[in-house]
Amino acid sequence: MTHELKTGGDRGYLRIATEEAFATQEQLDAIMRLVREGRADEGTVSLWGFYGTSASERTTFIRERLLDLGELRLQAMDDAGIDKAVLALTSPGTQSMHDPEEARRIARNANDRLKDACEKHPDRFYGMIAIAPLDPEWSAEELRRGKEELGFHGVQVNSHTHGHYLDEEQFDPILRACADLDLPLYIHPQGPPDGMIGTMVEAGLDGAVFGFGVETAFHGLRMLTTGVFDRYPGLQMMLGHGCEAIPYWIYRHDYMHRAGVRSNRYPRLKPLQHDLFHYLRNNVLATNSGMAFEPAIKLMIEVMGEDRVMYAMDYPYQYLPDEVRWMDDMDISAEQKKKFFQTNAERWFKL
Repeated sequence: MTHELKTGGDRGYLRIATEEAFATQEQLDAIMRLVREGRADEGTVSLWGFYGTSASERTTFIRERLLDLGELRLQAMDDAGIDKAVLALTSPGTQSMHDPEEARRIARNANDRLKDACEKHPDRFYGMIAIAPLDPEWSAEELRRGKEELGFHGVQVNSHTHGHYLDEEQFDPILRACADLDLPLYIHPQGPPDGMIGTMVEAGLDGAVFGFGVETAFHGLRMLTTGVFDRYPGLQMMLGHGCEAIPYWIYRHDYMHRAGVRSNRYPRLKPLQHDLFHYLRNNVLATNSGMAFEPAIKLMIEVMGEDRVMYAMDYPYQYLPDEVRWMDDMDISAEQKKKFFQTNAERWFKL
């Protein structure tokens, strides 16, 4: 141990964790029912067939901590020196549901429960809105309620909805509402859809180890390359886990995207107003959730800019207080460190 972890800003900044998960029992029961009935996709079966049934120490810890919005979570935050947490309904949210009415009910009830927790702990918890992309028009209304009535600070969408992505026309009400309400859109992973997952499960690579990042990066790139940010130039898309590796790949993404547009190879790829670097630096925000790795964080800061990179822990899936110490000890300027841990989150989530 190099230093004691305390809340309160003793190192010159508060620590705000920006991708922290919770669940409701209603949500978990619905997911597990779909798994038992054989109606869940392969990624959900792999993820929740394990986390929902295993008696291992890790899975028991995660299930217990997902459902807790009180003392267990606060104690974990205190032990890791986390001052504030931005909370969102855990993956896959409502997006494994098949019945829009059930998805709407789970999302609304989750938002109400989170609101209660935020009211009980107003200096510690902040909310992101859960929606039901199965019903985009309802989701747009819930975004308005989430901001104007519940006082939440963003929306989390757990990547694909039965293999469909937010750049598709049917989801435009969600994008338009995020832009109109100035709500950051956090695209969070879930298991790859059946059309993508291939042999990842048998290789043990479908989850956070690989498949999550591949699938969510695909989603993010669809948003970047199909004109979403030309239609909504103020929209801010958040990606976790080192921005799902996009900053590392952005030179090649941009080069080959422009080559594809010039060649007219793909009917869907049309000329954009800017190159992909522009959108990454003006419309994308990143967190290091699950990526307590100094070289990756420095790369994000260099490529995206120091105002666009934020801290996240990924609690309770990845809870290791030593990672906070490592981030405290990063070789970046004091100003950059305060932006990373505190002021970027305050700015973009409007805390």
